[in-house]
Amino acid sequence: MKTETTDITDITEAIAAQRRELAGVLSALPAASWEAPTLCAGWRVREVVAHVTMPFRYSTTRFLRELLKSRGDFDRMADRCARRDGQASPDELVAGLRDNATFHWKPPGGGLPAALTHDVIHGLDITTPLDIPFQVPEERLRIVLETITGPKSLKHFGIDLTRVELRADDIDWSFGTGALLSGRAQDLALALCGRDLPSGRLRGASLISQPALGARRARDGVPLDHTEVG
Repeated sequence: MKTETTDITDITEAIAAQRRELAGVLSALPAASWEAPTLCAGWRVREVVAHVTMPFRYSTTRFLRELLKSRGDFDRMADRCARRDGQASPDELVAGLRDNATFHWKPPGGGLPAALTHDVIHGLDITTPLDIPFQVPEERLRIVLETITGPKSLKHFGIDLTRVELRADDIDWSFGTGALLSGRAQDLALALCGRDLPSGRLRGASLISQPALGARRARDGVPLDHTEVG
């Protein structure tokens, strides 16, 4: 029987593995791919990597200082910092991820499952449009799916699952009842986070989203209360 400590250890190990695997993918990218668009609206690969590594590089004091510069608007701060920090070389950006594989970070109000979700979703933001084969292991996907099908996440991303059933066709997972929307589990996860997927990734019903909220949260990897700092 698993204990709470075991669960925490499992998630911590999953986070470290996710970061190392993504760092491996990034280290093999040709230079041109670092300028390629991602599923994060307006961000190239380099901006997404800079954003993913921001929690490793920013102290609480620096985070609050950057937030103050953006008048308390986290989305504005995240965009400004990603564009600035993303000017680093690909080697530096990869090192920031690889060297912090075991960095212990909990998003404000989210805990370790949210930290894993943040890394997984943003990794897929990069690999999906580049058509890079990057299969997230089932055990990680189940943690992510449980996190993003909660009411807080659905509200955050403006997703309405009323009368919609989500069903993965690569793992034994489904959620909700109604018209069927199916596809790979990791593609369903991206859709639940408001991402616009390449054509043909999902089949069946459409998710109903609130455009204004969905667009505003398009770069987020996990629902957080950005006014808090852990």
